[in-house]
Amino acid sequence: MKRVLLLLSIIFVIALLYKDVNAASGLPVPRFVSLRSNEVNVRTGPGTRYPLSFVYTKKDLPVEITEEYENWRFIKDNTGRTGWIHTQMLSGKRTIRFIEDASMYRAAFENSVKIALVKKGNIGTVTMCPEGSKMCKVNLKDYTGWVDRDTLWGLYPQEHFD
Repeated sequence: MKRVLLLLSIIFVIALLYKDVNAASGLPVPRFVSLRSNEVNVRTGPGTRYPLSFVYTKKDLPVEITEEYENWRFIKDNTGRTGWIHTQMLSGKRTIRFIEDASMYRAAFENSVKIALVKKGNIGTVTMCPEGSKMCKVNLKDYTGWVDRDTLWGLYPQEHFD
């Protein structure tokens, strides 16, 4: 009986120490989200007791959640910077960031009419990214058009939107 109680105690302690990274929200990890505010603190650990690592100053910036702990999300941006952000500072809104200058076209092929040159760093939203296509339809402030998906960060390689 003592061995059974000891074994059950060990199992209980292990269960308390083990945390499933998907358990906090029930949503898939990894996934892309965006920043909710123009000022978002990024910390070295999941809590306000941890020091600030840096501060984002760009609302709607896409980030990738790679871990979850209670109300904190471990994120990565397109430059490789990582840290912990409270869930209240994140939005489920999907955005993309241009990681290089890109031509925007009227239709989903490169010899279509070019309507704009989008500079690296711009943030927009994807409205369509057909399966198997190299091009995605994006919205940026005053422009809507098609760009090469390789110029975008905030999408997974095989991800498509129809």
